[in-house]
Amino acid sequence: MSPVMKSIKDMDFSLTPFVVIWEVTQACDLACRHCRAGAVNMRDPGELSTREGFDLIDKVHSMGTQIMILSGGDPIKREDIFDLIEHGAERGLRMATIPAATPSLTPVLVGKLKEAGLAQMALSLDGPDREIHDTFRGVPGAFDLTMRGARYAHSAGIPLQINTTVGAHNIDSFDEIARLVRDLGVVFWEVFFLVPVGRGRLLKQIKAYQYERLFDKLYRFSREVDFIVKITEAQHYRRYVIEQETKNRPAGGGPLGVTLPERLTRDFGPGGSIGLAPKGVNSGNGFVFISHTGEVYPSGFLPISGGNVRNESIVDIYRDSPLFREIRDYDRLKGKCGACEFKNICGGSRARAYAFTGDYMESEPSCAYVPEDFNRVYREGKGIRRVNV
Repeated sequence: MSPVMKSIKDMDFSLTPFVVIWEVTQACDLACRHCRAGAVNMRDPGELSTREGFDLIDKVHSMGTQIMILSGGDPIKREDIFDLIEHGAERGLRMATIPAATPSLTPVLVGKLKEAGLAQMALSLDGPDREIHDTFRGVPGAFDLTMRGARYAHSAGIPLQINTTVGAHNIDSFDEIARLVRDLGVVFWEVFFLVPVGRGRLLKQIKAYQYERLFDKLYRFSREVDFIVKITEAQHYRRYVIEQETKNRPAGGGPLGVTLPERLTRDFGPGGSIGLAPKGVNSGNGFVFISHTGEVYPSGFLPISGGNVRNESIVDIYRDSPLFREIRDYDRLKGKCGACEFKNICGGSRARAYAFTGDYMESEPSCAYVPEDFNRVYREGKGIRRVNV
């Protein structure tokens, strides 16, 4: 088991976020169709300063968090990005960043990221070819620059992560994208399911039955590879994995009494063991997002602030703000999510619930599963048919 998985076993998500993401800037030279932030090419003078960033990193470390991601925009737009990475690495944090695939991403820059102590570098890949990827990212040449960036990471000895946003724009190309990711020599593939925020509100959403079909592909693919496949903003994938893993086990154990392979449970909770107290990382529950101006959100896709780090400590906001306390209380979930036997390991996408309904405690809108005490669900043809019982 990896050191990170050992540490998560004893984490209390009400006190310690497993992952902290700080959006260090919104400046970016790309014009991605889904961008949550509506990134622009100039930096905001209201960004947290270097000194404020150091203080934030220190407080994140004080909570017991081990993973901190510096995101954007394009984080390399900040001249102090190397200082911020170095400061976090010196504190013992596993520092990662997500540079945009632009001409600024050079072998020299990637080497400096390595020297600063970067533990992992992520690149976005949203199509198997130039046409699909460049159209989604809004700039010709982005695909080729991503491929170069992957080579730069390997040359510098930085573990490579690929992030893919899945939606109607590339759902039919999923198999080709998966093959390309496998060939890139990654250690981590993070698959984001589109949440309609920012520019993403204009994009077509995929249906619940399409989620289930992609879950099947992701589950099968994850069993074939030796790197981690993590799903973001489709928490109900955890329910799907448990269903698949329990199909052939002896009767009597119950669906939540199974130990799953670590590569299938990157954000499930204690060491891949789904037992008496299953839990999963979710918005505000093991996860926190800090904006470029210091606003603290449960998720970058859930634009409700619990406070600002310029006015109060990230520690107090995460642990004690009414917003974060409520969103962690799964007994307050509504509709199907509130009645679901998988709610503690899933919890549904609080961000998508908010985007569709205006209520972050409502049901996950894109989940096809209906709890046993609601009604029975079975698949018929392409869709989902629900029958009351």
